[in-house]
Amino acid sequence: MHRELYELWRQKASSMYQDELLEIANNKQAIEDHFYQLVPFGTGGMRGKLGAGTNRINIHTIRLVAEGLARQIECQGEAAKISGVVIAYDTRHFSQEFAYETAGVLAAHGIQSYVFRESRPTPELSFAIRYLSAYAGVVITASHNPKEYNGFKVYGQDGAQLTPQFADEVSEHMKSVEDIFKIHSLTKDELFTSGYCIEMLEKLDDAYNAALKTLVQATGKKDVNIVYTPLHGAGLVPTKRALKEAGFTNVHIVNEQAIQDGDFPTVLYPNPEETLAFQMGIALGKEVEAELILATDPDADRLGVAIYNGEHYQLLSGNQLGALLLNYILYTKQRAGTLPSNGAMLKTIVTSELGTAIADSFNIQTINTLTGFKYIAEKMAEFETTGEHSFLFGYEESYGYLAGNFVRDKDAVQIALLTAEMASYYKEQNLTLLDVLNSLYQQHGYYQEKLLSFTYEGIEGQKRIANIMEHFRNKRSIEIAGIKVRATEDYKAGFTYHANGEKQVLSLPKTDVIKYRLKDGSWICIRPSGTEPKCKIYIGVRKDSVTEAFETIIDLEEYLQKMIN
Repeated sequence: MHRELYELWRQKASSMYQDELLEIANNKQAIEDHFYQLVPFGTGGMRGKLGAGTNRINIHTIRLVAEGLARQIECQGEAAKISGVVIAYDTRHFSQEFAYETAGVLAAHGIQSYVFRESRPTPELSFAIRYLSAYAGVVITASHNPKEYNGFKVYGQDGAQLTPQFADEVSEHMKSVEDIFKIHSLTKDELFTSGYCIEMLEKLDDAYNAALKTLVQATGKKDVNIVYTPLHGAGLVPTKRALKEAGFTNVHIVNEQAIQDGDFPTVLYPNPEETLAFQMGIALGKEVEAELILATDPDADRLGVAIYNGEHYQLLSGNQLGALLLNYILYTKQRAGTLPSNGAMLKTIVTSELGTAIADSFNIQTINTLTGFKYIAEKMAEFETTGEHSFLFGYEESYGYLAGNFVRDKDAVQIALLTAEMASYYKEQNLTLLDVLNSLYQQHGYYQEKLLSFTYEGIEGQKRIANIMEHFRNKRSIEIAGIKVRATEDYKAGFTYHANGEKQVLSLPKTDVIKYRLKDGSWICIRPSGTEPKCKIYIGVRKDSVTEAFETIIDLEEYLQKMIN
């Protein structure tokens, strides 16, 4: 089967892929890897390595998913076709080309598209869908993945990632395509003469920036010394503008990383979760004596932050920055008398419980969701419909945060602005963000977290990850690293199994996740990544001292490493 698909691509695929196909002609394993599946499409769209074959991102697989989207829109009628699709893209290889391929397929179906004239962040795409009252949105990105990757992410008319029903409909239409090489796509010249594609930029930039300004709360000095790096991505223009127009003039850009380049030549991975991604930012920070370093990933939906502690720059984890932002937002609203009595904070089940403790101290409810910002956006929409809660802040441990409801996905641009404002506010009180974080630990306990990530690529990797999940699911541990298990939450089964034999129904949707809650308040969560060939294990602890917290993390990590290996 794989050989048949390979031979078909040798005959019909674009000439740009023929050299790559020729290279693997006698490599059975490579052919299997390129063709054993179609890049999976789900609520987060599709993401994979660039290259030839069904298991790669290329013009043919891009046309296929665009065709699936086009057919889904056609089923909704003329109004949906006229409302159209907003299309954005980041700075990765072929991102712009794939954006226009998408517009070309949509135009062949008589569907309007609005394409950003330059690369722009994913959150601005989310904003633009709502601003233009479009039916859907597409962003060509692989977020923080290495340079070899790209992807196709779809958003609904609410500006959030697809609902399962929408994703399933697109997927079914993709399956109904008989010949991937016969999908009709207008060329770029045909596209612009067709009237079905409108390029946009300034109007959307201005509207998005105006929305960002509504988040600014403090009126004090804005003299914090900042270094910002977009890591060669799409965050440069909107982030630089937002900071400047909010009054932050002491901002230094890492010029080498302001160059938009899909090779990401100055970093191993363009991921602000990685310490190495901050090397050039820290070097410039030392040179200009910066107090704060900000880094956004290629599509600017994730933000990393480093703080000068008097000796060196200390990176904040996603959990730490989230806790600081939550505390700042709740405190400033409470002080201004604008903290709603029905306010709610949203976080994922793998995010630190420090946020819960902070919210509790302000009498604000915490609502947990499954991993993925689409679930946070889903709750935001629910609040708007029911009025049960007022959304205040949403975040996940993987460096994704949201404070304003004009965007329905994580937004590094608005959070860069809020982090700068927060740092300035505390600077006037002679406090750094690290000082504030330590005070939160003293008040609520020492929360520490650790993420273990195991990469298993290809078809064998998928089997390995499935086996790991089944191992944990079937083991039903009594204790982990000498700590008794209080309860096991099996989200695939949909139940919590308590140590005393009781069984409870979980309120969240079923998914392949297992979470252990331990007697000492620690927890462990195991899940396959939805976007990468990884199995992820999250560890969270709360202790009365930082030493105890780190020791418990080490014990749990060693135990879990042995189990996996």
